[in-house]
Amino acid sequence: MLSADLSKYTDILPFAEKFPNRFIQVGMAEQNMMGIAGGLAKSGFLPIAVTYGVFATRRAYEQVAMALCTGSSPAIIVAFLPGITTPFKATHQAIDDLALMRGLPSMTVIDPADGTELTSALNAAADHRGPVYIRGIRGDVDQLFPPEDFDFELGKARVLTDGSDVAVISTGLGTNWALESIEILEQERIKTTLLHVPTLKPIDHVAIEAIARKFSRIYVVENHSVIGGLASAAASVISEVGISTKLIPFGIPDSWAPAGSVIYIRDQLGLSANAIAQKIKTQEAYS
Repeated sequence: MLSADLSKYTDILPFAEKFPNRFIQVGMAEQNMMGIAGGLAKSGFLPIAVTYGVFATRRAYEQVAMALCTGSSPAIIVAFLPGITTPFKATHQAIDDLALMRGLPSMTVIDPADGTELTSALNAAADHRGPVYIRGIRGDVDQLFPPEDFDFELGKARVLTDGSDVAVISTGLGTNWALESIEILEQERIKTTLLHVPTLKPIDHVAIEAIARKFSRIYVVENHSVIGGLASAAASVISEVGISTKLIPFGIPDSWAPAGSVIYIRDQLGLSANAIAQKIKTQEAYS
C-alpha cells in the first residue's frame, strides 16, 4: 500500500502501523507514487495507491495513464474526498475524476455507495487483472448494504427499489441522495424504480437498456459533474441501442461548487432530498 502523506486522513494509518513492510510513504508526491505503483505492478505485486481524488487524477493523470494503463498493470487507486464531500473549494473537489478515469484505456471505474460496498469492491478489484479506480468514502455515511453475504461484481448494477411511476439511476453517494428523495416521493404514493450503478466502466449495458425500455424518462443522481459521469455513460448506452428515453441529470453543474458542509452544498446546488423530489414531481406533472 502506498500513501502520499495522507495515511491519517484516508484511514490507512492502522495498516501502516501493523504492516510497516507492506507500506510505502512517498510523501507529497502523487506523480511519483503512481510511477512506483506502476513499477510494483509490473514486478508482480498488487499496489494500492491511496490519496485524495483530485490528487490521483488531476495531479497525476499522465503517470496513471502511462505507468498503470499501458500494459493493463494490475493496480488499485483508492481516491478519497469524492465530489462535494470536502469543505474546501475547487482545489479539493473531485467532481471530474470519474470522467477522467473513464477516458483511460483499460481502466475500471467504481463509485461505491457505502462501506460494505467499498470493502467488497476492493476485494473484487484485487482479483481483477488490470488497473482499477475506486472512490473512497469515509466519515458519516449511511450503511445501505448489510455486510453478510454481500457480493460485489464488477460491471453489475443493482435494483434497490422497484416501482412503476418513476425511474432513477444513481451511483456512489448519489444513491444515498436518491433513496432520501424516494422516501419523500413514497409519501405521496409515487412509486420509484432505483437502479444503483456502482461500476461506471464497464457499465452494465443490460440493466441500463432494460430500464430505458421501460420508462420514457430517467433521472440520474450522482456526486459528480453532470459532464462525463454516470449521466454521460448512461446516455451513451441508450443512444447506442436507439432508445428515445430522456435523461434528466442531478449532479454538480458546469461550475465549481461552494465551500461548506455536504448538507450546505447540496442545498445550494439543488441536490437536497426535497429539491430532487420536488423537481421530479414537477417534471412528472407536466409530462
